Amino acid sequence: MKSNIVRKNRKPKIQLLHQYYSYTGFYQFIGSSLKKVAIPFAVLVGLVLFIEYYVVDFHSLFHEITKDYSPISVFTIFFTSESLLGLIPPELFIAWVKTLSNPGLNLFLLAMLSYLGGCVSYFIGKTVLSIPVVKKTVENKMQKHITNLKKWGGLLIVVGALLPLPFSMVSMASGIINFSFKKYLLYGLFRFLRFYLFALAIFNIMN
Repeated sequence: MKSNIVRKNRKPKIQLLHQYYSYTGFYQFIGSSLKKVAIPFAVLVGLVLFIEYYVVDFHSLFHEITKDYSPISVFTIFFTSESLLGLIPPELFIAWVKTLSNPGLNLFLLAMLSYLGGCVSYFIGKTVLSIPVVKKTVENKMQKHITNLKKWGGLLIVVGALLPLPFSMVSMASGIINFSFKKYLLYGLFRFLRFYLFALAIFNIMN
């Protein structure tokens, strides 16, 4: 009888998770993160629209910028950026692949390089653990990401993969705390969805 009462009073798992994320500030973190990236992203979109409609079409612009570089060189620059803290906005490269002969295939390659760049960041994080001086410095600078990752686990990796957030830093933090690499690979797959969704928006603007 008591066990039946306990089962009836037990809250659904999804409700318990919702309460946990509310108490630990996950929803506030998502909101504040979106606010931080909303303005820069809006400025980027506005700049893209302005250049496309009032200055020069993107095919001509990117041809002029990249004419001295082979596609392999540009992909290499992108992979390096995605492996080292995401220094260059991926949206610029998404716009660039639209100008290539096979945008769909090159977009997939771009997403794959971003995914693999995250893996490189993960192992950089693991390597940092073996260098005490570097470990202490990096942990101090990335304390917020490390703390959040310990609280929210794989969900933070999903958020980092989907939203315009520093995915490389989340990946590095995952390596620092020895987060399961198999789970990291699984959650990191959302990076492909992010590139597809952003490409839909950017490709439509460029059309």
